[in-house]
Amino acid sequence: MPNPIRTRAVQGLKKGDSFAYTREFTKAETISFGDMSRDYNPVHYDKRWTNLKGFKGLICHGLLVGSMVCEFGGQVGWLATGMNFKFIRPVYFGDTIHCAITIIKLEESGRVEAEAFFTNQNDESVCYAHLTGRLPLTQERELLQQMINEDDPTNKLSNEKYT
Repeated sequence: MPNPIRTRAVQGLKKGDSFAYTREFTKAETISFGDMSRDYNPVHYDKRWTNLKGFKGLICHGLLVGSMVCEFGGQVGWLATGMNFKFIRPVYFGDTIHCAITIIKLEESGRVEAEAFFTNQNDESVCYAHLTGRLPLTQERELLQQMINEDDPTNKLSNEKYT
């Protein structure tokens, strides 16, 4: 089954289109992200540090949580040109984060702006992002359709369920 976000991208996105999905964050993901990014801030690894900072436990990397926007971007073929994040409150291991992205501006050239709101399982805001980029134009959308017709073999999210 094709990913519904990718299918909507093939049809052509427009101002006001919204997409939402959730993800639970784990300690293992934070360790992997720290290894990839080389961010070994003790706030992610040492409870003594988080106690001094006033957190209730170890926290996920903010950019790991912010990377949820990449799921949307990867499905629609968005070429990012800018991302501005505001981190509002920490995300702890085991938190489930809901990311809602809305296209707020779209030019005929494919240049686009969107905003993303991130909330935790308690419906508390944890992050906000303003995004800029370029969406696929006609030929690129046709190629996305061809990829879907081929069962989208490089898209590991082609069978995921979305809200």
